[in-house]
Amino acid sequence: MIFNKDTAEKTAELLLQINAIKLNPGNPFTWASGWKSPIYCDNRLILSFPAIRNYVRDEFAKNIEKQFGKPDVIAGVATGAIGIGMLVAESLGLPFVYVRPEAKKHGRLNQVEGFLQKGQNVVVVEDLISTGNSSLLAVEALRAAGANIKGMAAIFTYGFDVADQNFKDANIDLFTLSNYTNLLNLAVAKKYITEEEEQTLREWNVSPSTWNIEV
Repeated sequence: MIFNKDTAEKTAELLLQINAIKLNPGNPFTWASGWKSPIYCDNRLILSFPAIRNYVRDEFAKNIEKQFGKPDVIAGVATGAIGIGMLVAESLGLPFVYVRPEAKKHGRLNQVEGFLQKGQNVVVVEDLISTGNSSLLAVEALRAAGANIKGMAAIFTYGFDVADQNFKDANIDLFTLSNYTNLLNLAVAKKYITEEEEQTLREWNVSPSTWNIEV
């Protein structure tokens, strides 16, 4: 679910402007999972544009407090959400921790890095939601450390049905600054893509794991 429509449209436009989101239906990208995709999203680019990263920070801070109430801690999912998560925590005057994909194999064997007390209320910040699996692994690690997860806030989601189900099963409320539907609507309106390319992008979103597979 998006925080609000105005933010969703503005965020989508900014991501397209800096090529954090690239749309290329005619020459699909290959994800690490092996899926073919007409879209690629790299929200790390936001950190290189001060005005845009400040906009994302401020929208997160405002909407997180409005939607979840002010938490005790902001947690970022490594590595993509560490930078923006720190900015959000700083804006809200809150402690920050981040969550590794898995526990370290040496030293203190930490998976959650930073100071976190059992029972503290945590909002998790993520940069991108695809299936939601890696994001929810971070939630599991925080819960194992004793955190009370108020919810997750992400910059962008592809809006896959499987992600919606995964978050529902994990009992986690997910809110995003923007999403795939708002992105496509804006991309057509601003002529980033043609109506034919829009159709391709919508077809992919229905079944991303099988799209563009030759039979």
